[in-house]
Amino acid sequence: MAEQLTAIFYDGKSSVPRTVHLYFDKQKGILSFQTENQEQLWEIKSVTLTSNKNSITLQHGKALFQQLVIDDPELIVAIESSKRAATTNLYQRLINYGFPLHALVALLILGLIVLSYLYVVPWIGEKSVALIPEEYDNKLGDAFFDQNMMFTSVDTARSKALNQFAQELKLNNTKKLHFTVVTSETVNAFALPNGNIVVYTGILKEMKSYDELVALLGHEVSHVNERHAMKMMCRNLSGYLLISTILGDVNGVMATIGDNINSLQSLSFSRAFEQQADREGFKIVVANKVNPRGVSNLFKRLEDADFAVPEFLSSHPMTKERIRYIDKMIKTESYQILENPKLKSLFKVIK
Repeated sequence: MAEQLTAIFYDGKSSVPRTVHLYFDKQKGILSFQTENQEQLWEIKSVTLTSNKNSITLQHGKALFQQLVIDDPELIVAIESSKRAATTNLYQRLINYGFPLHALVALLILGLIVLSYLYVVPWIGEKSVALIPEEYDNKLGDAFFDQNMMFTSVDTARSKALNQFAQELKLNNTKKLHFTVVTSETVNAFALPNGNIVVYTGILKEMKSYDELVALLGHEVSHVNERHAMKMMCRNLSGYLLISTILGDVNGVMATIGDNINSLQSLSFSRAFEQQADREGFKIVVANKVNPRGVSNLFKRLEDADFAVPEFLSSHPMTKERIRYIDKMIKTESYQILENPKLKSLFKVIK
């Protein structure tokens, strides 16, 4: 049953207090009273309660704050009890759902954490590249090249021929390129963010025609143009870079990357990056009127070769799906093939 009492009401528009007749329904937890304009219904669970020395103040509303000041001791006890019950009931309802609901909520939270770690955080890490000036790509690539080339056997004659070979091509490069041939049975090639592209003699031996070499160079140059090495490194280091990115600490981002410089050679690019390099590499091949089947032939030959998985395919993940993707471009895109005697001659020297 509702009880009738009096209280002081402030309408939020003026500081003039008004005495209102207040009805409190204990069972429903609702305060009701009549103002000049309308009947007011306040749910105890939705009001803000402030206890004073001999009274309580109830605040109601969002844009317009209205207040009730109550000094009746019994009503104060009843309202405070009702407020506690409303809060307790919500908590109790959650408790009463039992273990199945709690387990489901825990799994959902865990799932969100895992998804964030796998997708959101790496995405943020990749976007961190935008904070890094391209000049740093050059410094990083130079540092790696200087540290690692001293431990390898560079074939000077072949390197000169490969640079001449590249100069005959339109590579759409966004920075100066330099090509180095390393004497090694390792079947590999990789591009550094400063435009240095390293090709091992092991992969050159597997090539049968100059169009395969053009396709390889076009693919690697595309990685340089799109800053894939920097983006992939930032993805791999995303956990470390996240806080630095949020704080806008560019020096922290670059320091973390610099500490992991030696991972440049062994970076494994994502499928999206590889497909992008395939598309851009295909454009380079077509622009030079070279047979685009070169890239498909090379990858198929490496995949079918009778030896352990080449290092090139481990750092450039090649699946049958990607080979089909390349073959589809060959079938659907238009291109013209012109024999290039100079490229053919230089390829023989490089081989």
